Amino acid sequence: MDPVSLQLGTKNLWSLLVRLLSKDPQWLNAKVKFFLPKMDLSSRNKAEDATQGVMLQLNRLHTQGQATWQAFIHCVCMELDVPLDLEVPLLSTWGHGDAFPSQLETGEESRPESQLHHGESWSCGAGGGGLKRPHQSCGSSPRPKQCRKQQLGGYEELAKRYLQLLRSSAQQRYGSRTRRPGQPLAFHQAYIPPVLQWSRATAPFNTQEGAILGDPKAEDGTEASILDLFNTKADKGPRVTVLLGKAGMGKTTLAHRLCQKWADGQLDRFQALFLFEFRQLNLITEFLTLPQLLFDLYLSPEAGPDLVFQYLEENAKGVLLIFDGLDQALHPHSSKDTAGPEAPSPALALFSGLCKGTLLPGCWVLATSRPGKLPNCLPTEAAMVHMWGFDRPRVEEYVGRFFSNQPWQEAALAELRENRHLQSMCAVPAVCQVTCLCLYNLLPSSSPGQSAALLPTVTQNYVQMVSTLGPRGHLLPESLLGLSEVALRGLETGKVIFSVGDIPPPMMAFGAALGLLTSFCICTGPGHQETGYAFTHLSLQEFFAALHLMASPEVDKNALAHYVTLSSRWVLRTKARLGLLDHLPTFLAGLASRACCPFLSHVAQRDEVWVGARQAEVMQALRKLATRRLTGPKVVALCHCVGETQEPELASLMAQSLPCHLSFHNFPLTYADLASLNNILGHRNAPIQLDFEGCPLEPHCPEALAGCKQVENLSFKSRKCGDAFAEALSRSLPTMGSLKKLGLAGSKITAQGIGRLVQALPLCPQLEEVSFQDNQLKDGVLLNIVEVLLCLPRLQKLDLSRNSVSMSTLLCLTKVAITSPAVRMLQVREADLIFLLSPPTETAAELQGLLHKTVVLTFAPEQEEQGGIQERAALHDGLMRQMPCELPPHSTRIRLTHCGLQAKHLAQLCRALGGSCRLSHLDFSGNALGDEGAAQLAQLLPGLGALQSLNLSENGLSLDSVFILTQCFSTLQWLFHLEVNSESQHVVLRGDRRGRDQLAGGPLPEFPAGARFSAFDQRCIPRSVCLRQCLLEPLSLTHLCETLEKCPGPLEVKLSCEVLSDQSLETLLNHLPRLPQLSLLQLSETRLSPRSPLLLADLFSLCPQVQKVDLRSLYHTTLHFRSSEEQKGEFCGRFMDCALSQEHVEPLCWLLSKCEDLNQLDLSANLLGDDGLQCLLECLPQLPISASLDLSHNSISVEGALCLVKTLPSCPRVREASVNLGSEQSFWIHFSRQEEAGKTLRLSQCSFRPEHVPRLATGLNQALKPTALTLTQCCLGLKQLTVLLSLVRWPVGLFNLRVEEPWVGKAGVLALLEVCTQASGNITEISIAEAQQQLCLQLEFPRQENPEAVALRLAHCDLGTHHNLLVWQLMETCARLRQLSLSQVNLCDTSSLLLQSLLPSLSELKTFRLTCSCVRSEGLAHLTSGLSHCLHLEELDLSNNQFGEEGTRVLMGVLEGKCWLKRLDLSHLPLGGSILAVLTQRLRHMALLQSLRLSHNQIGDTGAQLLAAVLPWLPELRKIDLSGNGIGPAGGVRLAESLALCRHLEQLMLGCNALGDATALGLAQGLPRHLRILHLPSSRLGPEGALSLSQALDGCPYVEEVSLAENSLARGIPQFCQGLPLLRRIDLVSCDIDDHTAKPLAASLLLCPALEEILLSWNVLGDEAAAELARVLPQMGRLKRMDLEKNRITACGVWLLAEGLAQGSGIQVIRLWNNPIPPDTVQRLQRQEPRLDFAFFDKQPKAPWGT
Repeated sequence: MDPVSLQLGTKNLWSLLVRLLSKDPQWLNAKVKFFLPKMDLSSRNKAEDATQGVMLQLNRLHTQGQATWQAFIHCVCMELDVPLDLEVPLLSTWGHGDAFPSQLETGEESRPESQLHHGESWSCGAGGGGLKRPHQSCGSSPRPKQCRKQQLGGYEELAKRYLQLLRSSAQQRYGSRTRRPGQPLAFHQAYIPPVLQWSRATAPFNTQEGAILGDPKAEDGTEASILDLFNTKADKGPRVTVLLGKAGMGKTTLAHRLCQKWADGQLDRFQALFLFEFRQLNLITEFLTLPQLLFDLYLSPEAGPDLVFQYLEENAKGVLLIFDGLDQALHPHSSKDTAGPEAPSPALALFSGLCKGTLLPGCWVLATSRPGKLPNCLPTEAAMVHMWGFDRPRVEEYVGRFFSNQPWQEAALAELRENRHLQSMCAVPAVCQVTCLCLYNLLPSSSPGQSAALLPTVTQNYVQMVSTLGPRGHLLPESLLGLSEVALRGLETGKVIFSVGDIPPPMMAFGAALGLLTSFCICTGPGHQETGYAFTHLSLQEFFAALHLMASPEVDKNALAHYVTLSSRWVLRTKARLGLLDHLPTFLAGLASRACCPFLSHVAQRDEVWVGARQAEVMQALRKLATRRLTGPKVVALCHCVGETQEPELASLMAQSLPCHLSFHNFPLTYADLASLNNILGHRNAPIQLDFEGCPLEPHCPEALAGCKQVENLSFKSRKCGDAFAEALSRSLPTMGSLKKLGLAGSKITAQGIGRLVQALPLCPQLEEVSFQDNQLKDGVLLNIVEVLLCLPRLQKLDLSRNSVSMSTLLCLTKVAITSPAVRMLQVREADLIFLLSPPTETAAELQGLLHKTVVLTFAPEQEEQGGIQERAALHDGLMRQMPCELPPHSTRIRLTHCGLQAKHLAQLCRALGGSCRLSHLDFSGNALGDEGAAQLAQLLPGLGALQSLNLSENGLSLDSVFILTQCFSTLQWLFHLEVNSESQHVVLRGDRRGRDQLAGGPLPEFPAGARFSAFDQRCIPRSVCLRQCLLEPLSLTHLCETLEKCPGPLEVKLSCEVLSDQSLETLLNHLPRLPQLSLLQLSETRLSPRSPLLLADLFSLCPQVQKVDLRSLYHTTLHFRSSEEQKGEFCGRFMDCALSQEHVEPLCWLLSKCEDLNQLDLSANLLGDDGLQCLLECLPQLPISASLDLSHNSISVEGALCLVKTLPSCPRVREASVNLGSEQSFWIHFSRQEEAGKTLRLSQCSFRPEHVPRLATGLNQALKPTALTLTQCCLGLKQLTVLLSLVRWPVGLFNLRVEEPWVGKAGVLALLEVCTQASGNITEISIAEAQQQLCLQLEFPRQENPEAVALRLAHCDLGTHHNLLVWQLMETCARLRQLSLSQVNLCDTSSLLLQSLLPSLSELKTFRLTCSCVRSEGLAHLTSGLSHCLHLEELDLSNNQFGEEGTRVLMGVLEGKCWLKRLDLSHLPLGGSILAVLTQRLRHMALLQSLRLSHNQIGDTGAQLLAAVLPWLPELRKIDLSGNGIGPAGGVRLAESLALCRHLEQLMLGCNALGDATALGLAQGLPRHLRILHLPSSRLGPEGALSLSQALDGCPYVEEVSLAENSLARGIPQFCQGLPLLRRIDLVSCDIDDHTAKPLAASLLLCPALEEILLSWNVLGDEAAAELARVLPQMGRLKRMDLEKNRITACGVWLLAEGLAQGSGIQVIRLWNNPIPPDTVQRLQRQEPRLDFAFFDKQPKAPWGT
């Protein structure tokens, strides 16, 4: 079209467009407001008629630029009924970028005006179009205030005009909101104030309990809570309030609500109000001053900005600055804190100055933020207010207002009230608004109850909203995908505000039509303004980003799992890390719901199979997360995600995987959070404990737990819990039918709130424990609690500790405890106040009497006033008077502490106690018994019966009393332990603490019927005397030992004092032979002299029953003794860190040489040095050491290592020595009882210098036996290694050398082979592993010539090239080479060419290995040529190489003629059809083949059938590995038939193939009789196949290992009748084994006496299975390890296993990670039995030292 026609055409089109838009001016106004947010429509519409106004508005839009105009044209065609003959030319002319004529331009300025810039989900710029001001930049130069006043008149007038300008702009902005088509009329009016809760002591004067709940039905009450934000107690300093709320709680809405109230004159205390958003401030790249921030970026004064700012400074108390989105603030890496207050700074620095008071001191600052890590600039006195969204009345009020004047109001409220889940979602105001929009569109066309059913999740709310808001009732998939791409790109780049060029015009029109985008004026710096666009809420952008990931074909489905992550917290934001993807995983999970499949299919324009595959990826990622151990915040996030999927199976998986004790610490929790948690717990079978500590909690959030039947223990500990919280909790508790323990500690609940709770608790008859600790409860409240709660039928404990209790109330409570038949014990000690009640099985008749109950009364006169003393003394006298006549026949525990008891009271007291009581625990601590009382008690105790404990602490007892009490071991049968600490006056006599409660440190769950053991009863419990911090003089020790001689055994004595002299130690040691019952003597925390190691070393000959001496640091000494029944055995000595030096070596060795059989000697961490080592090595032949000598950490250098090498030949019983001189500093020598045939020497990090190498060789040459030498990081370079090889010469024998140096990995094969040419003996083995930096050589002496190699060497007599010379030398040195191994090498062409020349000469080569290496095709040809001449090869390993299919085909030529081959490994190679055919042809000629490994070659059924055909040709086959080959039932059955013909087969590995039961049945029918190892993991076996295999295996005499892991065996587990006598390991991991099969499984295991390892992890075994396993454990003498991870065993089952362990001493570990056992029980069980391992990582314990 020519220009004239174009001009005429567009003018005609223009007039048609004007005529069309004149019909709907309201729509045009809304669109102009969207694209030109700062334009004032009201003033312009009054000035012109309708047509002129439309033309003016179109000109304004046109002058904004091409992108804006195109987006507007798309809006016209999308939203209005445009005739087709007009729509086509509109889109073809102006809807694309190829026609944007300038003839229509009006010449008006299109530059954005200088206005304030705010963003809101429905608003544009806040200034309006009629307030345009010329740009004036406000600098930061000093302002002499008085001078300015004199120069410029009207100082206050200027400020007054500016303040009026601020208010009028706000009035204009908040009074000109337009309704978008499709929105209800009340959309912008339905504002309900959220629940606000003060978090610190800066709460307003007029609020109660810190929670501002308000009354949403009162007109004036709704705003009162908002105004209270500015009633803080801070009169001086900065007035800073931080409003904390999760996303969608309405923080931004509240900020704009404050602006609106101020504009309406309701916040009259403030003269000026400024609102900033950090998401917009982040766009400013320049530094600003505060005047520039207020005037250039917000609103400029008409004149005199300096004077206006001066006025604001002088009246700062009337200035409010609101900063929205503090969590979105970017934290620059370079701080400007050191600059002056008036210097230009980043926006956050200005905010910091306002908060700290360095800028505009006295002003008010309100910031909104998500909870998390807040910037350091906030002052400590800042008021923290939590915004909790809506409670139920607020939700109903919001819905009512939303639908006001609508016929569907009652219907909407009815939908809401009948759907509890919908209510929980609406607790978040943003979701509530979306829900109302959906109901607004759904209700007219839905039957009652149907609308809410369409909104089951937050994601589907958004889906419904987008679907129903679509123009003309349908959605354009291209537009949705385009807008979603913009959303995702923005989140990934940290962008939430877009410019007009960021969004394509069709997408812009689509977003504007649906109200998904909002526009506003933004300022990127002084004088730089433009229109910005954003999604109406960040969560909407996250929803569209998730939609793009799920529906866009451009996104790889495998990348979806990368976005399914859980965030535990947000950190300070920087330009490198914005962290805007918090809710993206939740929306991804929601879109993975099956209900979203049609919507995604429509958007993606793909079938539901394609969509389902992407949804499956998300579900798989969620399944992985559901089984992990997560922190509290991540658990909550995952609950939301899983709830969004609506998948009961996934919810059940997560619920069952949650730990039995779930803790939440120090992060906010809302009603919606607990509702999502409750939803997941509804799918859990086992009970759970919920613990909330330090978490800010939404006041009404306990209502979300209503009806939760899985919670057994519920605990809250937070100062933020008030009366509203207690009231909500009281409504939920009666509905929690399984709740047994309730804890509410450290709260701010008043008497009113506690009263509500106490009224509700009688409706919970199942409660067993209630705790109201630390709640500042007063006397009346406590009495009311006790009066009501003691009537609960099952209550066992009531804890009221750390509350305000007066003495009178305490006495009243004591009376209640004595008179109430249910109370068993009242404990009052310091701050403790605890009632213990009788279990429900005990009758009232058994609970009468005073002393049957335990009344713990602690009297402390020194801490009480005199009145209190008299009051308590009266109670004490009354108690003593009542004792003789009122003691009941059944009594268990008496505590009379700090009661002033003296020796004269004991006779009367013990007569009363002994005559009518059966005592278990007696506590007389804190009295004045003295030595006289101790002597009397020793005589009186036999008359009191069998006690469990007697506490005589703080009674002024001396050491003489201790000796008297020690004599009671021979007179009191119940006495097993005497514990004394002189410093703390602790004296306790204890009985045998057998029984599970005492051993574990507390009660454990009851055992199942018939599952009790008596292992602990059968053990011989030693008696023990423990004296701590006592003065141990020779006389006292003599007296003690003489007393102990009469004690029955076995006996343990544990002593400690500050220093023990040599005389005292000698006295003690001299008495030891007269204590044959002694099993242990321990001197802990007791300083000994440097001579003590010699005294202790002499003990081996002095006292024959000594078994082990352990002395550490001259501070801890332990002596172990044999019993008189034990035979004489080995001795062990440890003298560690005892400052032993060279002078001590000879006397110590002389004393130790008198020992007959010294098994182990540990002299580590001493001061021997090289001289001491040399002296010790000289004495070594005389020492009778039979196992090991530890000399680590003795400051030994390289000289010491060389001395060891030199000395080894003179020590014939040394079999191994290892030295590490690095940071590890280890030095070990291992011995054998007889003379060793060979020796092993390991030297690590010895830093050898060149001059050391000849000395090392000299030492090695003195060895007369074969020696193995390992040199690890010893600074031995290539040259030094060459020298060493040339110098080592033996008359006869083998020398093994292993070198591990960094240069080995870089030198290359050629250089390493060149080193071998210098060896003085014949090299028989070469092994090179570059990744391990390792070179291994075996040399044979004397050197001999091979005649065949000589002939070949003569044939290569041309020595003109280095290559030929090297080949000639290698032929000479390696003439007898039998093994060549190359691992992880990069074989270059030169090296392969060398091997081609060398290999034919190696006539004795039996083994060739090339693994995990890289070889070029030319090199493979060379290698194949060389290997083809090695006809006598017996082992060929070419596995795990990167050859490619062509290279593998070339290598098949190597196999030709290898009739002597016994072992072949071709694993992890591409064995395609043609290659495999060649391989099978070659295999037919390998009649001697014993091992064939072809794993992970993906040969499939075809390859399996080819192999099956050749297996009968391999009569000697003993091992075959075909794991991971994609073999199915067809190939498996054929293989099974052929394997039955392999009569000598010992190892069969077919795992990771889909073999199925058919293959298992085939294998069972022809199982080789010599089978030792059977591996079938992940083989898709079922119960039928597994049973057939177990029947075939039953009785096999040679089977050592069976693996059936990861098969669905269910009840098809192996069941043996005859057993497997040699079975060492059985693997049944993840086989769906449950308790039903526990008994036959245990019986089968018992028939395998050689079992060492049982793997049963990741099954569903419970306590019944644990009981059966515990029953057989003592009978499995060789068992070392059992793995029961990830099962369902509780504390009861683990206790049974512990009892079984007690009788099976050979077991090293039982793995129990991730079973439902509380952490405190785990700790107790592990303390009692360390072999129970509950850790995530395997920490298999080492054997104890000395065994």
